[in-house]
Amino acid sequence: MKKNKLLIIVLSLIGALVLFLVIGRQAGWIGGNAGLRVTVEKAELRNIVEIVTASGKVQPIVEVKISPDVSGEIIELPVREGDFVKRGALLARINPDLYESAVERMVAALNTSRANLANTRARASQADAQFINARSVHNRNQRLFEQQAISESEYDASRAQFLVAQAEVEAARQSVVAAEFQVKSAQAAVTEARESLAKTSIFAPMDGTISRLDAEFGERVVGTSQFAGTEIMRIANLTSMEVLVQVNERDVVRVKQGDSASIEIDAFRDYSFSGVVTSISNSAMVTGQATDQVTNFEVKIQIDPASYNFLVNAATPHLSPFRPGMSATVEVQTRRVSNVVTVPIQAVTTREDQSADADTLATAGGSKEFVFVYDAGIARIKEVTSGLQDTRYIEIVNGLDSGMTVITGPFRLVSQELKDGDAVIKSARDAVFGQE
Repeated sequence: MKKNKLLIIVLSLIGALVLFLVIGRQAGWIGGNAGLRVTVEKAELRNIVEIVTASGKVQPIVEVKISPDVSGEIIELPVREGDFVKRGALLARINPDLYESAVERMVAALNTSRANLANTRARASQADAQFINARSVHNRNQRLFEQQAISESEYDASRAQFLVAQAEVEAARQSVVAAEFQVKSAQAAVTEARESLAKTSIFAPMDGTISRLDAEFGERVVGTSQFAGTEIMRIANLTSMEVLVQVNERDVVRVKQGDSASIEIDAFRDYSFSGVVTSISNSAMVTGQATDQVTNFEVKIQIDPASYNFLVNAATPHLSPFRPGMSATVEVQTRRVSNVVTVPIQAVTTREDQSADADTLATAGGSKEFVFVYDAGIARIKEVTSGLQDTRYIEIVNGLDSGMTVITGPFRLVSQELKDGDAVIKSARDAVFGQE
């Protein structure tokens, strides 16, 4: 009886030892390779929102550059930067002396033209009277000549006088027309001079805030009638703001008008604001030279006022809490999918010329995507097809089921070194950090 008991105990110990050796070898406790330490995470169903990130500057949606139409010295500047002005308010006044003199000169020229026109019309009336008299004499002499009551030379003289009078009438009429045109030209010159005089006073074209003031009292400015002109100030509607960002040519094709966006402004790091894409430029902006060229497109995102109402000062409701030129980062939400299988982005890799699973990887050609599934201490490679991704997770369209455990790190191991069938050990992130 004691022998049987002893035999049972010995056999039990041997079985336990064998089981321990098998498990220990598989787990890497015993034998050559102890296994590679990896981090793992389960594939789960999540909602994925594809995001395009870009940086830019805050600016008013409407900002008007103010430049004078006429040149001269600023003799009045009643506004300061930051002032709120109403449409029609005086912004600046340019010395009008030269333009007042020009008006007087043009008015005098107009009066001269009108007097010349009156004189020309009088001469035309005189020419008409002379023509009527010459025609009467010519008709009478023609009848007398036909009756042989006068000589041929007398008839020819009267006929010549008639033709001269007729030509003088036509010339007088043309002189009247020319004088009328001179009057119209003088009237236009007076109108132009008066408009130039009126333009010495510059008024606000809209309600808004003086967002920039570049001129000083007494400064001479150049009008836009001849050159580009001197920009003296800007008026902006600071109640409505937007962010102007540069989006890479590879990403801009995914952005469309109406896309929602999340906006972070450096000056307000504790808050996130909402916005919507309102404009996408059709023309590219190329920076750099030759091989270093970067092609971007301008995209405008309007900031939703409702998302920053709590920051608006009740005493200045016309002012946004944001100032033009502030730096901002925008995340445009381009596409979204719901309740799809996802894994961390770093779990997906493309592999080339890996020999661990020649049949699987030799045909991949580096163009296919794979994940490594954790299977009882062994890494198993699986080909997958990915879809949308956000900043952390990527959609797996096929090749993986929810609940499967995938290897997520270290990055170098997953992307380059890990092979199908390698022994691995699940470890905490801190334990494998040294392998990256």
